Amino acid sequence: MEKQNNWRRQTFELDVLRTFVTGVELNSFIRAGDRLGRSASAISLQMRKLEEQVGQPLLRRQGRGLVPTEAGELLLGYARRLLQLNDETFAALSQSATLDGHVRLGIPEDLAETWLAPLLARFAEIHPRVRLEARVDSSRSLQSDFESGRLDLALTWASAGGMQGRVVAEMDMVWIGHPEWRHDHETPVPLVLFDPPCAFRERATASLDRAGIAWWPAFTSRSLTGLHAAVRAGLGLTARIKENVPAGLSTQGAGLPKLGAITLALHADAEATPAVRALQREILERLPAKP
Repeated sequence: MEKQNNWRRQTFELDVLRTFVTGVELNSFIRAGDRLGRSASAISLQMRKLEEQVGQPLLRRQGRGLVPTEAGELLLGYARRLLQLNDETFAALSQSATLDGHVRLGIPEDLAETWLAPLLARFAEIHPRVRLEARVDSSRSLQSDFESGRLDLALTWASAGGMQGRVVAEMDMVWIGHPEWRHDHETPVPLVLFDPPCAFRERATASLDRAGIAWWPAFTSRSLTGLHAAVRAGLGLTARIKENVPAGLSTQGAGLPKLGAITLALHADAEATPAVRALQREILERLPAKP
């Protein structure tokens, strides 16, 4: 009799894969537990179970956190695809598949260039009957338009003047400059800035003032593209979020004060339509976690 193959087909648990993906994306399984509503012991049990199922380590310690091993990186790609297909299947079979309406969203430029663009494309794919209108502008203009009813949702950066809205994320800020730029301690730091009021401008100038470092506004612009062009030309430094360092530029740190994190707020009406609430949920699920 032919010897039977001992291999048996196994099936991954999607809840376990979601924990794995969320923990890697947030760079913290403690934060993953907070987001998914699971205890630290439950998260650890899920990760042990997953490694036993795969038969090799998926995570390794790096500094104070855990990062994927080579096998973990491979699983991560497949897990994301499985979860996306799962979520799309449920959306197609649920009431959300028939969701319609009109949503007007306001977005800061930094987010429009990074993670929010694919998020909006995904939302449009899942909810094809919802007419989505997105506008990129300064935080001050977006908050004003939300308060006047011209926007249904708005994401804005916090400023020293205060703001309303729900705090949904905190993102690290960095100094950005030309790779060959060097801090000359004998002359004021040339800054590339938005016109005031601007939360990034406020943080950059206040940080330099506290450190006793002189500065001057070498270039101002109303667009992020203009800021980046000026920095590429070597006209000075700018301060933006760490997730949005353009190609050809680099973070700068030598001799400069740390900028800390900047707060992001979501403005939403409590009486929002189902379509607006659906987009709001999608944004909250995909946002980087607060540190």
